[in-house]
Amino acid sequence: MRENLSSMSSQNMAVNDCMKPSDLSAGKKEIKRKNWRTRLRRLWTNSSKSILHPKKNRSYRPNVDDVNQWAQSLDKLLAHKYGKAAFHIFLKSEFCEENIEFWTACEDFKSLTSQKDLVSKANNIYEEFIKSEAPKEINLDFNTKNSIEQCLNAPTATSFQIAQKKIYSLMENNSYPRFILSDLYKELCAVASGKSKLVKY
Repeated sequence: MRENLSSMSSQNMAVNDCMKPSDLSAGKKEIKRKNWRTRLRRLWTNSSKSILHPKKNRSYRPNVDDVNQWAQSLDKLLAHKYGKAAFHIFLKSEFCEENIEFWTACEDFKSLTSQKDLVSKANNIYEEFIKSEAPKEINLDFNTKNSIEQCLNAPTATSFQIAQKKIYSLMENNSYPRFILSDLYKELCAVASGKSKLVKY
């Protein structure tokens, strides 16, 4: 799905972080649409299968102001639990959820204080997202990947900072604008304002 980027410089790195709609057959597009509607319903109703923690969020759903703020910046979207979850749903529908998952893993990594925990988490992130042919390989240039690999034995809280900023930039410039213009976001606005029958309150 993605080209091998090891020989490309950061200046020539591909800016598209997801599959193009033209890469999907009509059947897959329809499955994709049904999938996000199902996930959105689960998110809004705090289903046990929600990607949030339902017991902690049962009493709260985002209102119109919350959903409108998500369109102001990616920072505001990611700072809100439901916004971040909705964006994850959208990225999953575009087959690039590894970007938000990597960004989240980096946020968790920065909060660690034990060197043992830092080493363990750094290696897990590397194995899952960074190394060539990783199960959720993200779109990074060779130099950034190599820099991370060199510090795996003695990582610090900033070991993934450059990579995280690059993935954030990819999301901000590509996925986020598509999310704000998507049917999913329109549905979120409609649900929050009570104009959608997608979810029964």
